[in-house]
Amino acid sequence: MMPVLHSTKNLEIIEPPTATRTGIGIFEYTDHYTVFHYGRMPDRIPGKGEATCRMAVFNFTRLEEAGVPTHFRRFIAPNRIEFDLARVPDPDSGSPILGSGNYLIPLQVLFRNELPQGSSVHRRLAAGTLTPAQAGLRNAPILGEHLEQPLFEYATMLEPVNRFIDRPEAQRLGGVSDEQFQTMSDTAAKVNEVLSGHAREVGLSHCDGKVEFLAASDGGIVVADSPGTPDESRLMFNRVHCGKQVLRNWYVAHRLDVPVNQLIADGVPRNLWPQPAPLPPEFLPVMSDLYRALSETWTGQRLWGAPDLHAATQAVTSLIR
Repeated sequence: MMPVLHSTKNLEIIEPPTATRTGIGIFEYTDHYTVFHYGRMPDRIPGKGEATCRMAVFNFTRLEEAGVPTHFRRFIAPNRIEFDLARVPDPDSGSPILGSGNYLIPLQVLFRNELPQGSSVHRRLAAGTLTPAQAGLRNAPILGEHLEQPLFEYATMLEPVNRFIDRPEAQRLGGVSDEQFQTMSDTAAKVNEVLSGHAREVGLSHCDGKVEFLAASDGGIVVADSPGTPDESRLMFNRVHCGKQVLRNWYVAHRLDVPVNQLIADGVPRNLWPQPAPLPPEFLPVMSDLYRALSETWTGQRLWGAPDLHAATQAVTSLIR
């Protein structure tokens, strides 16, 4: 297996893809986590990979039942999935050729239902790179504000630090037709509807998330990656983050965050970046319980005897301040 660049998953290629034939890949969900665009952080959270993988499998099944095509093929217990593998465009060669098929569309479609602490919308509004009107808001939002309608945005996905882009640039970068781009937008809205509806059913808030896509060889648009998992979505229970945001907050509060944007701007090679500080060891079992409690709540499968999500989030707020 080889690690996916800066990802928490490992990739095994079973059959390589071509322009006309879909390949087959296997994702292994690991216990790593990522923050600050740094890549894999020093610690591993026991059980995170399996907990996240089982949520991904559940979500793929729900989406397929709702008529959303995905790249999911089958679950390989306990922490792997087999999926349709597409070609990945070379980020240095420009956009994929319009009309070509069987490639990963180098574009993220993001949706926002709430604006909790940690949402980039607050930071971008404060910096002046986003206006309330651009975000579909009448005024600057408060922390935790629920949006009347979901906000959809676009971002790159193969750059050292991904950036937000407008709709015309998103379509150009994705190399997709008007019809394909509209399908992507409609599908992202459907993914949000399905996953947010399930979150409400189990007592969670699906604050925001993102969707990635493949362009199939027949021109169809297929959902890729792992929407609705804590690696791709911001999920909260009783206003407590159920994922890596709590760790990101700890690093920032203790001034231990890694200034990745500045390092890239200064041209510092990745192999010379400072090594992040490890987490205090007592954090790891608490975070392990949180991921397992989240997965058990989300899927309805009681596999580990984890604390319920109320107890798991209370433990997080008591320990990680």
